[in-house]
Amino acid sequence: MEEVIQFLKECGTYYLATAEGDQPRVRPFGTAHVFEGKLYIQTGKVKPVSHQMLANPKIEICAFQKGQWLRIQAVAVEDDRVEARKSMLDAYPSLRKMYDENDGNTQVFYLKDAVATFSSFTAPSRTVTF
Repeated sequence: MEEVIQFLKECGTYYLATAEGDQPRVRPFGTAHVFEGKLYIQTGKVKPVSHQMLANPKIEICAFQKGQWLRIQAVAVEDDRVEARKSMLDAYPSLRKMYDENDGNTQVFYLKDAVATFSSFTAPSRTVTF
């Protein structure tokens, strides 16, 4: 998982795919944080992505940098503890302009049953699970 988190942090922006009914939805994301040994992402409860992950928690993430890409399949599990939200916001203080761990909107999910595949055009693919 450390290699995955490092890749996501170095990219800065990655793309998160969800489903809304039978329609895929993809958008840029930027949070990737380890809390209690799990990889977390963050959003707001008022956003469509929140509703999509709650309705169908199967997600995919795609990130690209320096000729290599990373795809992650996982189940997004909401963690509604204030400690998890605070940890995320402490790791990303710039988000505090829009979010607070006690605002009723900040939402964090950890990735469960994750399968991460590193690929490039010049090397064989590698898969890690966490």
